[in-house]
Amino acid sequence: MANLPRQDQLVSDRGPEPPRAVPAGQREAHHAEALEAARHRHRWQGPLYSLQRLLHRHAALGPLLVLVLSAGVFELLHPGFLRLENISLMLQQLAVLGSLAIGQTMIMLTAGIDLSVGALMILAQMIMGELAINSGVDPVLALVIGVAFGALMGLVNGALTARVRLPPFIVTLGTLGIFTAIGLRLSGGATLFFGGSALAGSAISSSSNALLWTGTFLSIGSFTVTTGVLLMVALYIVFAYVLAWTAWGRHVYAVGDDLNAARLAGIRVRSLIASVYVVAGAIYGLAAWVQIGRVGSVSPDISSTLNLDSITAVVIGGTSLFGGRGVMIGTLFGALIVQVFNTGLELVGVNALYLPLAEGILVISAVALDHWIRAIKD
Repeated sequence: MANLPRQDQLVSDRGPEPPRAVPAGQREAHHAEALEAARHRHRWQGPLYSLQRLLHRHAALGPLLVLVLSAGVFELLHPGFLRLENISLMLQQLAVLGSLAIGQTMIMLTAGIDLSVGALMILAQMIMGELAINSGVDPVLALVIGVAFGALMGLVNGALTARVRLPPFIVTLGTLGIFTAIGLRLSGGATLFFGGSALAGSAISSSSNALLWTGTFLSIGSFTVTTGVLLMVALYIVFAYVLAWTAWGRHVYAVGDDLNAARLAGIRVRSLIASVYVVAGAIYGLAAWVQIGRVGSVSPDISSTLNLDSITAVVIGGTSLFGGRGVMIGTLFGALIVQVFNTGLELVGVNALYLPLAEGILVISAVALDHWIRAIKD
């Protein structure tokens, strides 16, 4: 006698049972429960949730609030902190850091990081100074060569990151040491002076030196800035436009937000990342020009905190360490916050040893805030 199919086989042969219809009254009850649960969540996290969404949509709002608050606090602690003379001085001191932070911002928007920013700037200015002072090269040509060298070294960082696919942290940590060593070897550890100083060797006249143009003062009443400050502001305007309104800028955000999705969308990811490092390197060369004009000399002993300060300014300015989020105006606010803290703590008599402590706290707080903001999904 043939084997008869089992009951479970007969059921499976008929296919899956159709879903049972849910009575209309039960559907309405489930919908009402879901609405009540949503209202309950909103009631508990309403103000905080709204703030989180606001900061997520407007990356520069948080840094602006911190800047206004910190400036107000230091004005209370030291009356006269916000005088035009003091603001002028802070802007002049900010010009170099603010320029460096522009290049750092673009790199961090791609989820990268550049630890060699300060060393590359110093090396670029040493090349400009050596050519103009000791080799007799026309200052304009020396400037062009220095900026081009910065772009070339940016290409090295970009190629190792994008083509060889090494982590940007490791690549720029390595080039930090390389650029520092080359700069010290090139200068012999000595400072080069413009304008006929006894230490300048074959020094050239400062009155006709294009390398010192960024140190020219411009005054409107008691408010005084240098052309280096104006150059920094112009760079912010240009690259804010580039990032917001050009295809290249939108691709930068896309790569930082989701690398694989950007690749599937047809973006040439490797070439784009390399181009970002090249542009950043050129900006570091311009920052070297600003530095030369500010101090009137070329020295390998510039502040060793430029690398950390640039990262601090960018992170405090709302640019995410994970890429894809940030705006140039936020970076400018972040650089201003760093300068306000440095100047304010000095004016109120805080020991200079505590300045790195304040920056460290700012960085950790900014990263924690960024992590909280990124937790929300539009």
